Amino acid sequence: MLRILALPVTLLATAMVALAAEDPLPVDEPDSFDIEPPLLKQNLSDEPLPGEAGQNADVSRLEKQLERVKRNAAGAERLCKMGVLSKTEVEQRLLKVVRYECDLANARLVRAKEEVAAQEAKVSAGERARDKLDAAKSALAQLTEAAQAAAAKRERAELETAEANLRRQEKLLKLGSAHKSDVDRAQQKLAELKAQKN
Repeated sequence: MLRILALPVTLLATAMVALAAEDPLPVDEPDSFDIEPPLLKQNLSDEPLPGEAGQNADVSRLEKQLERVKRNAAGAERLCKMGVLSKTEVEQRLLKVVRYECDLANARLVRAKEEVAAQEAKVSAGERARDKLDAAKSALAQLTEAAQAAAAKRERAELETAEANLRRQEKLLKLGSAHKSDVDRAQQKLAELKAQKN
């Protein structure tokens, strides 16, 4: 009877040893058995948005992106009340709308400057385009004011978001859910934004 049980146990042990030899456990990863993954903060990054870098950005592409961002932000408050989104995510979506509005205003301003330069070249070449030049200059003045207003709105929104983040991090630190380094980062970000404003 013992011989009958010994054979399957021996085969099972041999198979386990063979599997263990093929797939050794990683020694350099002490947290490999963690059940809960780390929190992801990709939606809260401070990296520039794709439309922010290029000044000669396509206006129609920025308009489409702005509409998409506005649609995403429109339902965010309702989703926050339902508990699907955090208040931080709602703030980030609203800030993204303001950033894209500023980028769009700047792109329109660049396009208007190019138009004025083209009209000035036509006038200097002797073509009769003086009325078009005057219209382009008045449009440039309006777009300059709009771009300045959008930039001021963006600065205010970023400053308000940074202040709200600092208050949030301080509250979380008091509750024991945040680290002092999180509060320090929030203070540093707020100080940088205030320094840029001045």
